[in-house]
Amino acid sequence: MQKIITNLWFDDQAEEAAAFYTSVFDNSRVLETQRYGGAGPREPGSVMTVTFELFGQRFIGLNGGPEFTFNEAISLYVECESQEEVDSYWAQLTANGGQEVECGWLKDKFGVSWQIVPKILTELIADPDPERSQRVMRAMLGMKKIDIRGLEAAYAG
Repeated sequence: MQKIITNLWFDDQAEEAAAFYTSVFDNSRVLETQRYGGAGPREPGSVMTVTFELFGQRFIGLNGGPEFTFNEAISLYVECESQEEVDSYWAQLTANGGQEVECGWLKDKFGVSWQIVPKILTELIADPDPERSQRVMRAMLGMKKIDIRGLEAAYAG
């Protein structure tokens, strides 16, 4: 059982967001939807929370109202094995109102920040040769979506 579950506060899009996220990531599913009752604070019968899994990691989407919005202080980090995986997640998460940020960061159409990062980036930056490592870092800082070939070219010098 997962002890710590990420809770995402939405105005009223928790159900839509859960459906979207579970369509983007394999091995994902909606587990449960709870609705507000007569005690409120929202309209009885409207969606209160949606519990869902992405790759076995549980999340709760709460329809709590417009009081709070997402910001970049928290992001969801997705480690990718290939450029194809980076490209696929990037395209899906920036579609329909999402936006590219920089250095592998993006915001989806709900305003949630994501980092779509190829595993090789952390490996190349961790290289003990500071010249190679810093060339990779400089290359990454000039990218929006991370390009593995660009990283490898910077690494090679």
